Amino acid sequence: MPWRERKTHVAHIGAVFGQRNTLWWDLPVIESLDLLKHIYAVPADRYAQNVAKFRQILALDEFLHTPVRSLSLGQRMRANLAAALLHDPDVLFLDEPTIGLDVVAKERIREFIQQINRERGTTVILTTHDLADVEKLCERVMMIDHGKLLFDGRLSELLNRFGGERELVVDFAEDYGTAVLANAVSMAKLVSHEGRRAIYRFSRKDASAAHLIGALSAQFQLADLSVREPEIEDTIRRIYEQQLLVVP
Repeated sequence: MPWRERKTHVAHIGAVFGQRNTLWWDLPVIESLDLLKHIYAVPADRYAQNVAKFRQILALDEFLHTPVRSLSLGQRMRANLAAALLHDPDVLFLDEPTIGLDVVAKERIREFIQQINRERGTTVILTTHDLADVEKLCERVMMIDHGKLLFDGRLSELLNRFGGERELVVDFAEDYGTAVLANAVSMAKLVSHEGRRAIYRFSRKDASAAHLIGALSAQFQLADLSVREPEIEDTIRRIYEQQLLVVP
């Protein structure tokens, strides 16, 4: 039973909670890290390597000797991430790690998580309501509703199944009439035409972007184009509102 060897299992786990602090409130950050070094019995050389690494990629120097109570939310989150990874856990649990942070702080946290996962192979289990976190960090997604597992698979699979319609934005090299563009391809719908720019909407079930681009380039001179994927928030909302995933 895992609970019978709790200390052994906890030694391989790190955790960060977006609304809770795991550091000592009145101590400077570096002293909290020193305490954790002894609690987890981190070897001195490994401790020095980890602190140096975290100081660099999390920019800890600006508040390393500041009491935790005086830190901003973003600084506390960075310090808590360093603390959670100080003992090289195999698994890192993150609960709302970017909640309440500004855009710059969120991006720094996400880049750090990606780097730790890539370089150390740390398994990161993330719970969040910020779907930008999911989109930028997660390969595997689990959707839960009222305690029931609705989906467990790759993010790309979820988007392919429920992502709705995509948009192809085309800038033509010449002026073409709306009627001509509307009838250009059968697998897409012309939803906007202004000047030399047209926007087509199409379902991934009916056609691929490459197929649509090929059909248009065979008939018209193209200057530029881009594909817009459905927003992940729209996809998740559709799944819940339309009950596309129902567990009996």
